Amino acid sequence: MLKKGSYYDWARQKGISRRDFLRFCAMTAAMLGLDATAVPRIVEALENKSRPPVIYLNLQECTCCGESFIRSAHPLFSDLIFNMISLDYMETLQAAAGTQAESVRLKTMQEHYGEYILVVEGSATLAEGGIYCTIGGMTANQLLKECADGAAAVIAYGSCATNACVQGAHPNPTQAVPIRRIVKNKPVIDVPGCPPIAEVITGTIVHYLTFGKIPELTSLGRPKAFYSKRVHDGCTRRAFFDAGQFVERFDDKGARKGWCLYKVGCKGPVAYNACAVTEWNDGVSFPVKSGHPCMACSENNWYDSSTPFYTHLAEIPNEAIGGNPDHIGLAALGVAGLGVVAHGGITAAARGHVKTNHPAGSTDTEQKRQVTKKTNHKED
Repeated sequence: MLKKGSYYDWARQKGISRRDFLRFCAMTAAMLGLDATAVPRIVEALENKSRPPVIYLNLQECTCCGESFIRSAHPLFSDLIFNMISLDYMETLQAAAGTQAESVRLKTMQEHYGEYILVVEGSATLAEGGIYCTIGGMTANQLLKECADGAAAVIAYGSCATNACVQGAHPNPTQAVPIRRIVKNKPVIDVPGCPPIAEVITGTIVHYLTFGKIPELTSLGRPKAFYSKRVHDGCTRRAFFDAGQFVERFDDKGARKGWCLYKVGCKGPVAYNACAVTEWNDGVSFPVKSGHPCMACSENNWYDSSTPFYTHLAEIPNEAIGGNPDHIGLAALGVAGLGVVAHGGITAAARGHVKTNHPAGSTDTEQKRQVTKKTNHKED
């Protein structure tokens, strides 16, 4: 278990300069969509408030969310999350096991009742009393309810926790359900994605420490700073979409030139996430930028609605973008064609005008001489 203390206390022990600490606070405010007036409050909170205890549960999942969780790169260090919080319990990382591990969880729940943050990865299960997922002799539902009872807030981390993901896909044999279906007495913050961006938890925790409340959420219960815009809006390939230049096959000319991936299954226009802005692996890239279509893994029922993965939607559900993507390229080419025809017509008319005003067979030199003579005559 990490020693308690403020985040700034830990930063000083690690030799982090005051300048870097303040830079982190400013970047966190920007990441959360807060203005500059919020920076002093973030500084004060991280200087004086203790790192919050965190209990991290793993229910029905594949641990890809945990893999993302331990690779937070922004805004300061790769191990930022572990140092901002006191991660008291996480099955996949802790050295303790069995009774020893469970005693740590129970101790945190008792000593920090109403103060700790509960992070849940994976879905709950309802079939046959929840026996398809049991931990320490308890069903996942029993464990979830017990831990949520004393939590200040619950973060449903990853699509399994927010929309049941693969387990909840048809025919859903375990009756997998999102965490908010089970936890009714505490605020639940949904952080969807398969996996989600780790920095979302960082920002959420900093906001909670600073203001004593969870950040502003969308109508679907997601942090607004990260889930209010579509991947399509910030996509590095957006210009090719607007120009009607689409990849038709993964090995074609368009794929090599980085054209839009919509026709090979990209669901960016219906995916609300910060992937195109925050990116992954220390801001290096995200799926679309690296050549793979967005699968809209942050959206509800995504596994059923996005498959087959490499087939595009028949219609783009936004009139501001357009209708059938098969017609977008033709429309763009049509406009360009009209421009070429118009330009050609104007050029032809201009040339016809020149020929009409000058006798046939006269050269450009003769025409210039005639103009010069007329000009000199007028000046005389």
